[in-house]
Amino acid sequence: MITITEGLAEIKTIQARLDKRQEAVLRFLARDARLRDPLESEGGSIEFVRRERQAIGDLEERIVNIRTAIQAVNLATQLSVNNRTATVSEWLNWRRDVSGRHGNFLNTMNQTIAQARQKAAQQGARLTDQDANTKPGDFIIAVSERELAEAIEEQEIVLGELDGKLSLLNATTTINV
Repeated sequence: MITITEGLAEIKTIQARLDKRQEAVLRFLARDARLRDPLESEGGSIEFVRRERQAIGDLEERIVNIRTAIQAVNLATQLSVNNRTATVSEWLNWRRDVSGRHGNFLNTMNQTIAQARQKAAQQGARLTDQDANTKPGDFIIAVSERELAEAIEEQEIVLGELDGKLSLLNATTTINV
């Protein structure tokens, strides 16, 4: 049994080992038949390439096994962040596929309102969040700026809390590989 953190570190180590083994295979993959086999004393280049390819396959399988064990634990482990509970897998998917885009959208909304405020000030117009009592040239904002600011802050809080909880969880959750 190892922790998720140890498993992720092992994957990085394995990937470095894979790079070296693949480079070694490529160096001895083909040679001029007139030249002496530099690995003759160790069974020859053909045997070396066969052994290395087997080792590469074993290392690749280890990566898949570690990732699968992590995935299984992440699918079964619940995590609460900012009063919302979801599986670790769901949180990771949200962070990877949703949070960045949503955060950019919220920030773009905020910038658009700031630009409208600046334009309204230049034109001597008002910024309002309702249609009533407007005069020509006023800018109507279709969202509460307070609620938008709260949404931006909440996103930041969730991401910060999520990162901390995931780090702790990865360091303490064990997997069987």
